[in-house]
Amino acid sequence: MKYSDIVTIDPEILHGTPVFKGTRVPAQSLFWHLEEGVSLDEFLDDFPTVTKQQALDLLELSGKIFTASAFKDLYEITLG
Repeated sequence: MKYSDIVTIDPEILHGTPVFKGTRVPAQSLFWHLEEGVSLDEFLDDFPTVTKQQALDLLELSGKIFTASAFKDLYEITLG
């Protein structure tokens, strides 16, 4: 599985913001909701165009970043 299987980045959709494939829902919105304590089921209720499998796949791939060698490159990025 690749991010491109789950997320689309298209300048014609929300100015290139990464969105769940086949939707206009920003992928980041899943993480914002979870950070605020919103359950996955509540997120899916709020964004019915996102499937549960898409959300779970994005979480799984995002979790793999922390175990991948690519994380080393991300480690030096400063967050605003």
